[in-house]
Amino acid sequence: MVKFSIPAVAVAIGAGVSSTYAFAPVANTGARSAAASSAPLFMSSVAAPEQSPLAPLTVWGDRIPDIIESQNELKSRKMDFAPTIKSSDLGLASDDKEGQLAYVREHAMEIKQQMVDNGAVIFREFDLMKEQEGFVKFYEALGMKTCLDPLHSVSARPTVDGDKNSPVYEAVNKESRKNFFIGMHNEFVGTRAPRAAAFVCFKAAEEGGEFLIADGRQIFRDLKTDLVERLYNRNIRYSVMELPFFGWVDNFPEFVRPTAMGALKGLVSAAINAKVDFSVDMQWGEAGYDNTKMLQARAPSQPPILVHPVTGEPHWFCNVHSHSSKLRKDRESIYGAERFEDGASQINKSDMYYGDDGAISDEDLEHMDEVTMKNVQFVKMTEGDVVLLDNYKCMHGRNVFDGTRKHGVAWFEGWTGEEEMKAKAQQSKQAAMA
Repeated sequence: MVKFSIPAVAVAIGAGVSSTYAFAPVANTGARSAAASSAPLFMSSVAAPEQSPLAPLTVWGDRIPDIIESQNELKSRKMDFAPTIKSSDLGLASDDKEGQLAYVREHAMEIKQQMVDNGAVIFREFDLMKEQEGFVKFYEALGMKTCLDPLHSVSARPTVDGDKNSPVYEAVNKESRKNFFIGMHNEFVGTRAPRAAAFVCFKAAEEGGEFLIADGRQIFRDLKTDLVERLYNRNIRYSVMELPFFGWVDNFPEFVRPTAMGALKGLVSAAINAKVDFSVDMQWGEAGYDNTKMLQARAPSQPPILVHPVTGEPHWFCNVHSHSSKLRKDRESIYGAERFEDGASQINKSDMYYGDDGAISDEDLEHMDEVTMKNVQFVKMTEGDVVLLDNYKCMHGRNVFDGTRKHGVAWFEGWTGEEEMKAKAQQSKQAAMA
């Protein structure tokens, strides 16, 4: 999920005024293939030598000619999702770390193919991954290529061991957010999306805290046809941030106010776009019980359904479940309101609209919520368990919890053998069409 810290936003607004060349590319509604070579140089594009590379640019893919036909094709197919690999099923003791590592190394391509074909793979009874060192050995043996957290440039997510250059990040374990149900989403921020991720449990919460996964193909399959057509034709866009700090603008004389508001909007937009690969559009609005003036950052219009970059399958790629203000408020009636303990919580308010800024009806939002939750799997992880997932095909979230929870995540720009998978999938597609 998109999270910003107040210091990072303040730095962006204070220092990014002149960096208008750093605007990020927007999602194209025609051919949407993202090519890193054509992207402008971002301030966040220069990583220290010891760091992993940035998360890759989102691969939007080509426009689907007939979205309803694609949905109907999925309805006629059987889809397997998230198979489980247990150490005991392999004839290995749970504490046989060397044997587990050898298995992963020897079956790396098979495991990665399962991830791509089925969206995710769940590993259980592997003591190898109970500690960060073993977890790193696990994904390195698989041939996964780490990348930085998508929000690296604003340092929004801490690492498990506190080392700023560590590839293993915290997976929303804060006690202050334990009663906040994290809605289903694919990890992407602005123009960047990791290709895959591995979520690991180092310590399970005493109660709740399940890791949630859902197959984007199944969600696309189960949505109402008329809604799919409407969403795909109009696109969607998110508001990703609110800056409720501009009540003082009302103190300006009325004849000065429009000019001041225009200048502030341009200043804030340029600063944030220079800091994060976002290309946000700032819009004036009002917030809070006293209708204080605020600036809302809206991301570019983008498709809610993508073609998978390896398999060519269409799938849901839309974070309405986590970003919709209405759906979050509905969940608050079940779990209680989020505990706003720092100023960043005032900033991290999101919502979702059609790509033309039109409002999405409550009825449609409730339907998307119902279809999403119908397809969610609650994965109760114990120490050493890992969920390896394809970030395009598999959505993830987190249940509320009590106690102390310590889960981590590593993001991947890709993996060894990915190009061979693409070639194989393309050959299979051509053979089927022949």
